Amino acid sequence: MLNDVILLNGSTLTRDQVVAVAHHGATVELDPGQLARVRRAADFLAAKVDCGEPIYGVTTGFGSNADKLLGERRARDGLPGGNPEPRQDSLLEELQKNLIITHAVCVGEPLAAEVVRAMLVIRVNTLMRGHSGIRVSTLEALLALLNRGVVPVIPAKGSVGASGDLAPLSHLAIVLLGGGEAFVEGERMPGAAALARVGLEPVHLSFKEGLALNNGTAQMLASAVLALARMERLLATAELAAAMTLEAFAGRSGALREEVHALRPHPGQVETARHMRELLDGSTLIDIPYHLVPRFRTWTAAAWQEAEDQALTFDIAWDWVAPAERQGREAFYRRFLPFRGGKKLQPQDAYSLRCMPQVHGAVRDAWAQACRIIDVELNAVTDNPLIFPDADDGTAIERQVVSAGHFHGMPLALAMSYVKAAIPVLASISERRLNKLVDAATSDGLPPFLIGNEDATDSGFMIVQYTAAALVNDLATRAHPASVYSIPTSANAEDHVSMGTNEARHVLDMMADLGRVLALELYTAAQALDFRQAMLDAARRLAGRDDWQALAAKIGNAPAADDPARAVFEQDVRALMAALGGGEEFRPGATVEQARAQIREHIAFMSRDRAMDGDIRAICELVATGALLMA
Repeated sequence: MLNDVILLNGSTLTRDQVVAVAHHGATVELDPGQLARVRRAADFLAAKVDCGEPIYGVTTGFGSNADKLLGERRARDGLPGGNPEPRQDSLLEELQKNLIITHAVCVGEPLAAEVVRAMLVIRVNTLMRGHSGIRVSTLEALLALLNRGVVPVIPAKGSVGASGDLAPLSHLAIVLLGGGEAFVEGERMPGAAALARVGLEPVHLSFKEGLALNNGTAQMLASAVLALARMERLLATAELAAAMTLEAFAGRSGALREEVHALRPHPGQVETARHMRELLDGSTLIDIPYHLVPRFRTWTAAAWQEAEDQALTFDIAWDWVAPAERQGREAFYRRFLPFRGGKKLQPQDAYSLRCMPQVHGAVRDAWAQACRIIDVELNAVTDNPLIFPDADDGTAIERQVVSAGHFHGMPLALAMSYVKAAIPVLASISERRLNKLVDAATSDGLPPFLIGNEDATDSGFMIVQYTAAALVNDLATRAHPASVYSIPTSANAEDHVSMGTNEARHVLDMMADLGRVLALELYTAAQALDFRQAMLDAARRLAGRDDWQALAAKIGNAPAADDPARAVFEQDVRALMAALGGGEEFRPGATVEQARAQIREHIAFMSRDRAMDGDIRAICELVATGALLMA
């Protein structure tokens, strides 16, 4: 993909191609066959202007000025003394130029270069449909900006999403005229200097070309495409984090089974469950019997006698269930040994673990719906009026040059509203899993805040959850849909607008914090998984030493040596020894293990408190770049 030339014909542009142009600088060319349609529309429009036909935005003003017809000369030209500011452009040319220079009024920080590059390829593609009236030479000049690395400076805020992205697209187009500012190789400079730097000349706009350049949904669409590409990666990351957390809990897999989700087959839910099963494939931690899982107990000097265990930062423990306490539960204790460790004696996990397919899947469906909308929009004509040169059969001009509303961004706005609402949902369930890992009351036997803390000086992962909570709250407060609040513009000529540009920009911005929440879960889950596996491995080593009393020392409620129940206790402990020593070693699924190994290449297990800022930067970088998924 990255080495391919992307051929634009107005009909086949994909999200992946936009990403390749935006992020990787893929080269773009114009389909020669389709350029004939572009030329046909421009020639048709010029002929209609020569005939004196009234055409919106060509021989009339714009917006609320649409009832004003342009004359053949300027109003002052016939007055004594003439025009104090004589101009070379015709009124028709001046109209298009003024449209661009007066509409470039956005504010705020410049859009990222990848957003602008995406805007450029999207705008060129829609103009290639041949219904906009732009000349081939102007279209080729617009493409040259992209291919020669000119990135117009477009302040981020100023579009209401109808008539499209007028203001930001004017900032993009003004550079073609030698105005505005642009970046070339990272250097910010005046537009004229940017053109000169790459060997281009300013363009003089012809009929309707200003409208063709600034009337459309390119900013909201570019932001949406890039946001959805990031979200696709973050959905996969969320499921990886969820799988690692489930491994750390030694959780249950029943809620992921294929036949379960066949009964409620929402596409995203089915896909999430399938992906989770794939991530957990090969795990011997999932569905582990309750009695095998010890709970954390604070390390003491007498906790471990063998040299290979001296470096451990924890002790382990179970409680024995005496025969008298098993009454009414005999069937359960025929299946499971009478020991209570870290895993609660219940057949289902908490919602944040059990309902991952339903929650993650619903977010997937929101993403998929937005993708369907964006795929249509990528190859749509979104300016106004629309030119239908093939209707030049003597019919009225209104059938050949049609004022419509394709510039209205509501299809994208509502799709992005759906996605925007889904973002804090995915972040929230991630934070809830993280919270369960650090809370000893809910972690199924893991150490409080995932740290040994034998000297009571360590905070461990306590504040990691605070940061995740702050991010989730921030995402939730930003999730209010912009699309529900239209503010009329252009003296009420444009009396209902989409605010879709704000919507898409918010969604793109929110992806960074969603990624950070998922990174914090991965960071915490890796620590928790290390602890869980280390505690199980320590129990297995203890069981393998053929000394039932060494294992018995880890078990509370043990009867005294002269208690009649002592014989039953010994029998049960020996059964626990056999269960711990038998079967496969304790390990997560192969994919989860690869992810943990990748994390550990950059971040060491935290056995004692240390500065965590470097760890946080590292895990956030692994998620943001996609390096964790690629590994």
